[in-house]
Amino acid sequence: MITKRKTLITATLAGLLLIGACGKNDTKANNPTDPVKGNFRVVGYLPRGVDLSGQTGMPDLGKITHLNIAFMNPDSTGAFPADENISKLTALAHASGVSVLLSIGGGNPPAHLKTLLGGSHQAALVQALAALTEQYNCDGIDVDLEGDFIDGNYERFVKNLAVALRAKKKLMTAAIATAYANSYTDAALAQYDFVNIMSYDKTGPWTPSNPGPHAPYSMAVDDLAYWGGTRGIPKAKMTLGLPFYGYGFGANAPESMSYQDIVNKYPASWNVDQLTVPGGGIVYYNGYATIQDKTALALKNAGGVMIWQLLQDATGERSLLKAINTIIHH
Repeated sequence: MITKRKTLITATLAGLLLIGACGKNDTKANNPTDPVKGNFRVVGYLPRGVDLSGQTGMPDLGKITHLNIAFMNPDSTGAFPADENISKLTALAHASGVSVLLSIGGGNPPAHLKTLLGGSHQAALVQALAALTEQYNCDGIDVDLEGDFIDGNYERFVKNLAVALRAKKKLMTAAIATAYANSYTDAALAQYDFVNIMSYDKTGPWTPSNPGPHAPYSMAVDDLAYWGGTRGIPKAKMTLGLPFYGYGFGANAPESMSYQDIVNKYPASWNVDQLTVPGGGIVYYNGYATIQDKTALALKNAGGVMIWQLLQDATGERSLLKAINTIIHH
């Protein structure tokens, strides 16, 4: 599900990337309680390694409040290799008043991460993550552990990381999915400053016998009702996830496709949620109107929206990030 989605999109990121020192006194970006652009969050994930400086067609950081750099995972020894590009991204984001978090895990993390999350290795990983926020002048850590990584070590890891980050006045957030709902303890969820609900990947290429929308509006409604109602997470701490990509089923349909590629290849498809490709296959995604409807839903029932991921957006008038901001500032 979510794991397969992120694996599939890795291939498209390579194509997108071919196209196209931080200030220590940035108090606006470094204050987790600062209501940047009001109290409604717009969280955008961006692949680690992307250089936004001096490039055209790159995401407008002025339209988000939080930037999650994905993914920051250690090597098998628990060490995090130095990455100068993170410092560049952080500086650019802070210049726009945007908070920056380093996201650990992802849908396809290295297998050795599970070992580092448990036993005697956990304390060192926690301290290393906390140290990274100071090394890169970032504002916190985003925990995107999925599937069988939400195991018996998860709650203890989250609690220990929360202690280490709060001592440095840093944020701690999480990406969560209703598909794994029974694996999250209430005690673990309570540690986060806010959670990003991955309200997508209801189906996909891994279940070809179940074609259809992978992120319908009804799923967003149900996810917010579950996490806010059944699990009791306060409205202000919930962020509704929005997909900037689609999945294909049937003859000649690509397995996955960014919204940018959909709009560029099929210009009339920007304001609908599916398209039929030559050969008869169908690609399902969220178009401009649906993204606006979900943003309006989040304004009523959540504290923000989250985007996976920013490089998949179109530019200009058909940008989904523009669609989100139009509703927020209406």
